[in-house]
Amino acid sequence: MDKNFLVIDKRVLPDVFEKVILAKKLLKDGKVKEITEATKQVGISRSVYYKYKDFVFEFSESSKGRKLIFNMIITHEKGILSAVLNLISETGGNILTIDQGIPINNSAYVTITMDISSLEIESQKLLEKIKTVKGVEKVEFVAME
Repeated sequence: MDKNFLVIDKRVLPDVFEKVILAKKLLKDGKVKEITEATKQVGISRSVYYKYKDFVFEFSESSKGRKLIFNMIITHEKGILSAVLNLISETGGNILTIDQGIPINNSAYVTITMDISSLEIESQKLLEKIKTVKGVEKVEFVAME
């Protein structure tokens, strides 16, 4: 279990957290195209959005485990994606989907969805470890369910 996470009834929190979630949902659903638009619509500043966007999520109960989605940009070299997948496997993660774009300018964009219900380390620490894999240029958290 991730020790950095708490489940808190939103009624006791400032409404800014729920507004960040609403802004993220507007962007994800394509109802707005830019962060400025989303933040204006929900009534928060862009700085508040950026401050909390990677730390506030909707709680989703699932009997089939939890999922983590993240994006990476990796160098187009043999073995880099394999090294990332091995790291995920070694830490107890289970790959559900991989979506890799065609490499452009020697870099490929990859989105991975994984089951983290059996993960042996915190998901945040896993993403930090992935960032250290040679050839991984960028790792970006997308969502957790």
